[in-house]
Amino acid sequence: MNGRRLVLILNPSAAGGRAARLLPDAQRELETLGLACRVVETRDMEHASQAALEAAQDEIVVAMGGDGLVGALAATVRGRVPLGVLPAGRGNDFARELGIPFDIPGASRVLAQGVERSLDLGEANGRPFICIASTGFDSEANRIANQARIVKGNLVYAYAALRALIFWRRAHFSLKIDGAEHELDGYTVVAANTRFYGGGMHVAPGADPTDGLLEVVLIGQTSKLRFLANLPKVFSAKHVELDRVKVFHAREVEIAADRPFDVYADGEILTSLPATVRLIPNAVRVIAPPA
Repeated sequence: MNGRRLVLILNPSAAGGRAARLLPDAQRELETLGLACRVVETRDMEHASQAALEAAQDEIVVAMGGDGLVGALAATVRGRVPLGVLPAGRGNDFARELGIPFDIPGASRVLAQGVERSLDLGEANGRPFICIASTGFDSEANRIANQARIVKGNLVYAYAALRALIFWRRAHFSLKIDGAEHELDGYTVVAANTRFYGGGMHVAPGADPTDGLLEVVLIGQTSKLRFLANLPKVFSAKHVELDRVKVFHAREVEIAADRPFDVYADGEILTSLPATVRLIPNAVRVIAPPA
């Protein structure tokens, strides 16, 4: 850490106020570990990014929140300083990817004792993301999850998938994967920098955020009952063995569809179709657990 001060950036109202509730514990843990820090409570992503940009001059930026905040701050600081993570969101899939503990004491120790890793950064139509960009059925499920107020925690993703499935009708996607044309009738197109989304769904088991390649997962047409029956397989990565699922590795994928869809990544809307998704190699430095 080179003796530099930390700045914890959090949205106090995100994830039902979870980051705000965990903040006192985080401050105590970091003080115990000898890490000086200050706190910036943000109003929105634009404010968070501005705070990170200012802090990156001489402080270590720490995202205390979920994947949306991590992705936004990773894109802002790029390689200026390493980015730290204190998981305080719903899914915390970026922390899961790197093996950062979900508990405050464990994550704080990573900030004190961790090592720097260089990772790729994704972008869809020029909009950056850190984990996974997806569209189609996932667009509907993400929209429902973000609007949910009663269902809390990781259960919101199961709830959203079930709600989305009720009204889903098949879509047709036209794709260019590193220039090769493909057609898909079905549910979802995933362009993954990392392996997990939706609170632990192992949707792209071959994704590696250090190899400069997207793992592209296409989920083709099947009945709604079969889709529902196969959904639990995503948590164990067994879904990639299904006949209706195809997997590619590519530097770039162009996606269009027969009706409008948003592209979601890190739990947030990035852009709309048609979209070009690609990677920027070694664009981000993060503080990760020692190997």
